Amino acid sequence: MPKPTTCPFSGSPLWLASVALMVQSVISTSSTYRRPALGGGGKRTGLMERTLILLDVNTRSPVQVLNDNFLSLQLDPSIIQDGWLDFLSSKRLVTLARGLSPAYLRFGGKRTDFLQFHNLKNLAKFRGPGPDYYLKNYEDAGQPPRHDAGAAEREGSSDASRPPQGAALQHLQQHHNNRSLDKLYNFAECAGLHLVLGLNALQRNPDSSWNSSSALSLLKYSAGKKYNISWELGNEPNGYRSMVGQTVNSTQLANDYTLLRTLLQSVRYYSRAHLYGPNAGRPRKNAILLLDGFMKNAGSVVDAVTWQHYYMDSRVTKVEDFLKTRLLDTLTEQITKVLTVVNSHAPGKKVWLSGVGPAWSGGTNNLSDTYAAGFLWLNTLGMAAMQGIDVVLRHSFFDYGYTHLVDQHFNPLPDYWFSLVFKRLVGPRVLAVRVAGLQRKPRPGRVIRDKLRIYAHCTSFHNHNYVRGSITIYIINLHRSRKKIKLAGTLRNMTVHQYLLQPYGTDGLHARSVQLNGERLLMLDNETFPELKPQTLRAGRTIAIPPMTIGFYVIKNINAYACRR
Repeated sequence: MPKPTTCPFSGSPLWLASVALMVQSVISTSSTYRRPALGGGGKRTGLMERTLILLDVNTRSPVQVLNDNFLSLQLDPSIIQDGWLDFLSSKRLVTLARGLSPAYLRFGGKRTDFLQFHNLKNLAKFRGPGPDYYLKNYEDAGQPPRHDAGAAEREGSSDASRPPQGAALQHLQQHHNNRSLDKLYNFAECAGLHLVLGLNALQRNPDSSWNSSSALSLLKYSAGKKYNISWELGNEPNGYRSMVGQTVNSTQLANDYTLLRTLLQSVRYYSRAHLYGPNAGRPRKNAILLLDGFMKNAGSVVDAVTWQHYYMDSRVTKVEDFLKTRLLDTLTEQITKVLTVVNSHAPGKKVWLSGVGPAWSGGTNNLSDTYAAGFLWLNTLGMAAMQGIDVVLRHSFFDYGYTHLVDQHFNPLPDYWFSLVFKRLVGPRVLAVRVAGLQRKPRPGRVIRDKLRIYAHCTSFHNHNYVRGSITIYIINLHRSRKKIKLAGTLRNMTVHQYLLQPYGTDGLHARSVQLNGERLLMLDNETFPELKPQTLRAGRTIAIPPMTIGFYVIKNINAYACRR
């Protein structure tokens, strides 16, 4: 989507699409690396100390090539009910969103299936006042509304023992009109984001077929404004029974998507618009059955298959829970399940992780909004890219709760800064990593789950500080001790730029601020990001990554063949 020329401020940070890859452990008999002989007293000698890891990257060809919008954003429709919609005019909020562009902006979530569109006929039939009108300074709009993150209705959850039905279900319906759509679209346009708009799938006819009248009205209005939008239908349809006491099976859902594709083709402006779905929930039994039936009947209707994953619920109270390698590894298991189903019906079809966050039900204060949650987020990006997930949409950019990137005062949280550095340094080509020295001696009956996660990518072509052929490596150290890494093979004796991200202040992993190479990251004003200054490591120097830390490392001027094209 082209960048608007009518926005009153410019200078978005450069986009860096991501390419990630997982560590491949090399056994001690590897032909590339060999353990040194034991010296006197049984101690190892030379560079290969017990804490030293040798690292090399295959620079010949990428193992995955992902979407340029790999790291993207989600915005929950609850902002309409919660009174946040007007704050999309905040200059600071637009600046922060623009920092993560180009990206998709999915306007969807549990509230998607309670939205009804109304075209207010008495409004003037023109596009509206445009971005200049909406981009006023956020201080003029007052303070953001407060929201009880523990409310039972958050994220569509309910404290009632039975789901709402009949009149109660009607009460949950939220109405949005053309003016609210104008605000949403102008926010996305000025931030350089491509809007993916979710339609209500729970509007049903007496025969249980989808009632598309509201959707058709919205399509016609958006086409009249020439809004460049992609579309989806519903959210987590496998959970409708527990949410509202209504069931939509895979066959009916496939028919609904087929009808929506027909509607898009009937509106000339959207005849080639992209359609994504079915936004299945975490791939357990019911979600997998629904996804399998949907792919069988409508796999060719959608441009990408979408599903969601959240790691834990809001009852988590310990920071240690965010550091468990078993928890980090659940994602790769879920991805494997989804890819198996998709490839059985439509081999090669793109797959999106259309909603992901550290926790559902709004998260936990002072945990899912702190530095500790960054380990989950960066590992999610690494694992997803390594397994070929084309796009990852982070829930949520801002709003209530404690799982977002920007807080209620529009200040960036740690996961925002991780995302910004990722965008600046990471491109869409995934490279294979070769590592030696990671595995300790296994204990009988115990699974080895490494606490040092290493991913590699071609550096973004959009980052003009680095020539084509550079490589970006990022490392997650979950150990409680420092780890030393020696670049080997093609990486040997290369100059490295280090971007070391650590908690700022005395709160440790509970910190809500981040420092880069010892300097705290803060917005300079509503329109200006801090400079992301690297620390130069001389050629041949061992990388020392502190405990419980995340670091990005750019290998300059390596002229990697996989990254030159």
